[in-house]
Amino acid sequence: MTDPSFAADHAGLEAALGLLLRELTQPSGGALELPLELPDGGTGELPALERLAPAVVGGARRLGDPGFLAHMDPPTPWVAWAGAQWAAALNQNLLFTDSAPVARELEQRVIAWLAPVFGMSGGHLVPGSSVANLTALWAARELRGVEEVVASDAAHLSVRKAALLLGLGYRTDALREPGDLSRAALVLTAGTTVTGAVEPLRAGEEAAWRHVDAAWAGPLRLSERYADLLDGIETADSVAVSGHKWLFQPKESALVLFADSARAHEAISFVSGYLAEPNVGLLGSHGASALPLAATLLAWGRSGTAQRIDRCMEIAARLCELIEADERLELCSGPETGIAVWRPLGDVDLDALRGRMRHAFVSLTELDGQRRLRSVSANPMADPELVVGEVLRAAKRSGRTRSS
Repeated sequence: MTDPSFAADHAGLEAALGLLLRELTQPSGGALELPLELPDGGTGELPALERLAPAVVGGARRLGDPGFLAHMDPPTPWVAWAGAQWAAALNQNLLFTDSAPVARELEQRVIAWLAPVFGMSGGHLVPGSSVANLTALWAARELRGVEEVVASDAAHLSVRKAALLLGLGYRTDALREPGDLSRAALVLTAGTTVTGAVEPLRAGEEAAWRHVDAAWAGPLRLSERYADLLDGIETADSVAVSGHKWLFQPKESALVLFADSARAHEAISFVSGYLAEPNVGLLGSHGASALPLAATLLAWGRSGTAQRIDRCMEIAARLCELIEADERLELCSGPETGIAVWRPLGDVDLDALRGRMRHAFVSLTELDGQRRLRSVSANPMADPELVVGEVLRAAKRSGRTRSS
């Protein structure tokens, strides 16, 4: 018995690609109209895609548009789309060698390419840096017997979550008043969420374990121009890096890397009678998430990847120049690692401002207790002039700004 739904339907796949390209180039932007309850009878594959495409693709935010300078979410290259489609079609499970022999080797090769960039010996892929932080601190507890996690006030919320889940104490003010670190895992951030600041990565050498959360700024190590911003990262015991930020990958791509990966993996591994090899880390079943990343790195190489990151840094620098040159605007922070925090001067409702923006997008954050605009340069095609112009026009309609 055969089931055509599991076959390589050339016409169906070509039609699916056609729907994607149509909605990317000429989006219809329809509403997501689906039944409230699971229907008893299905529509068939192509009609289902035709029903979903206008809203899911046509109505989605275009992260590569010139006006998108808002969040840590990059556009993804088409070669990664292809890799993600291949991974979905094959559905390899890296938990078992016999079900994913090539996919396991591919992940190991990608790790071997990237780990030395950070001075690490190895590691593995995880769905995001929140899981990477948890995994690293788990290894710290098992290998060094840490009893608490110490971080700065700017640490990502996932660090506190990890401490809670692992039954560890948690305290902040790590850089101003570190205290006794002999039983602590010290977490340093390379690219804080609000401002993109890089904390002193050589700090706390006396700590039992030192972890660098480089989810945002980590890929700067690939750049000849900006690698030195992360000097000291190579002295850490572990590093977390997001692939779905400045490596331009689809969501749920990150790496947890270790200075001594063999010992770290051994400490967080489990064995079972049904496994041919130990299960390393938090994940059980694990898909071929390395495939889009491998395709991208192979296509671009180190220099091509760095070129896109450098371009993002240039965009952030240009944005800050425009802000500082306009007396109607104030630059509050930036652009150390491609993030600018800024605002229009005067009595401006920032929520109303964002609601009036149509061709450009910025995010909101809090800095020193005040709401501010935040622009993260994750889009190599962003146009800072367009973004500044749109903010000024929206500010004029949303409140009173200081006249030029």
